Amino acid sequence: MHYTVFDTPVIKTVLYWISRAYLKAFNWRCEGQVPDIPKFVMIAAPHTSNWDFPITLFLAFSLKIKVYWMGKRSLFNKPFGSIMRWLGGIPVDRSKTNNVVASTIDVFNAHDNLIIVVPPEGTRNKASYWKTGFYHIAAGANVPIMLGYVDYQRKAGGIGPTMLPTGDIEADMQEICSFYTGVTGKHPEKSCKAAIAPAQTDQVVYRKTP
Repeated sequence: MHYTVFDTPVIKTVLYWISRAYLKAFNWRCEGQVPDIPKFVMIAAPHTSNWDFPITLFLAFSLKIKVYWMGKRSLFNKPFGSIMRWLGGIPVDRSKTNNVVASTIDVFNAHDNLIIVVPPEGTRNKASYWKTGFYHIAAGANVPIMLGYVDYQRKAGGIGPTMLPTGDIEADMQEICSFYTGVTGKHPEKSCKAAIAPAQTDQVVYRKTP
């Protein structure tokens, strides 16, 4: 994987203290502990605002974890592309979901330590479905899924439970979705309760109902 800010000793230490100061100044709590697991997929939900990105980074620096995150390819256009990569970004082509899943599994298999953050909604706008690429990545790479969150109502974010995909995607997704019940995004009108929907193409998806 490419070199990031998390690999820069002096800067990451400075950002650790800046992140802690920011969260404290705005009364945010950093919750949970980093599991002693070398590789996992980290869900980032709910995703309803541009503010989710900097707050997630503040939480990551506060927890002292090195994360990579997946973003739409347009975010990596000039002149900010190199900065986005330095912040841990991995550009993805949303029109080629299966290729993204397969290539990410290969990346996991090639590294001994790796954390990739994936927002299952795939967009900060109101989504009708949770994309399940994160689940297929974790199952294919045989790594756990860690439930990360940012709750604007409680002003709290961090690390929730960790689970290993069983292969029963419907049961696993029900358990995952139940954790996020009551977790509020910055714009609640763009987020809604998750519920199971019929499979589409080669992936099972979860429809969000009001």
